[in-house]
Amino acid sequence: MADDIFEHPRLAAVYDPLDPGRGDLEVYAAIAAELGARSVLDVGCGTGTFAVLLAGLGIEVTGVDPAAASLDVARAKPGSERVRWIHGDATCLPPMRVDLATMTANVAQAIVEPDDWDGTLRGIHQALRPGGHLVFETRVPARQAWLEWNRAGSYRVAEIEGIGSVESWCEVIDVSGPLVTFRGTWVFAADGAVLTSDSTLRFREREEVEVALVAHGFTVEDVRDAPDRPGKEYVFLARRPTD
Repeated sequence: MADDIFEHPRLAAVYDPLDPGRGDLEVYAAIAAELGARSVLDVGCGTGTFAVLLAGLGIEVTGVDPAAASLDVARAKPGSERVRWIHGDATCLPPMRVDLATMTANVAQAIVEPDDWDGTLRGIHQALRPGGHLVFETRVPARQAWLEWNRAGSYRVAEIEGIGSVESWCEVIDVSGPLVTFRGTWVFAADGAVLTSDSTLRFREREEVEVALVAHGFTVEDVRDAPDRPGKEYVFLARRPTD
């Protein structure tokens, strides 16, 4: 089940306006071009920003996400008709053979349970053509990004067309080993509604990720520093070997 931030229709509708700075997607688009990918599976596509961007470049794109409300936002975007949208996750994909699979932003870390992580890697491996690639990012645990997730550091007020003023902030509510749980809060001035959403991320060490990739049949080709967030994230580039 998806978190309310992605599944609640009211929160899904403000997700993009409250997070407009998606420079990270340019990094993924550049990798797709570097690899010469003509078909892409965007796992955890959310509101479809990256999928629509790729489709606009002439790439055949499939976007999959478990949050129906986010997919409704995605389908309403200009150019969305070029994307194949699937309500679900990577553990139950229809047959396909793509050049590249991506998990942008927090998607990989939001797959918290080990069985779900294993199933995701298996599903992506099956969806890739032999020689196809998987690219995703995870935060460097040692940087303890969650220390900055508090109301003082995240509070903002935004005016959103057709919706009005929205206050938002997040704060950590639990840290248990590699699992960090935080709560987002949104206050809608139009009617005073206060909505919250709890999310948990798993902070995996680099070696742990590499071991999992190899165990599921991937070859790790590169682990890069995220150019838009240097020193804070790993970008993994793995390949399904040719048969």
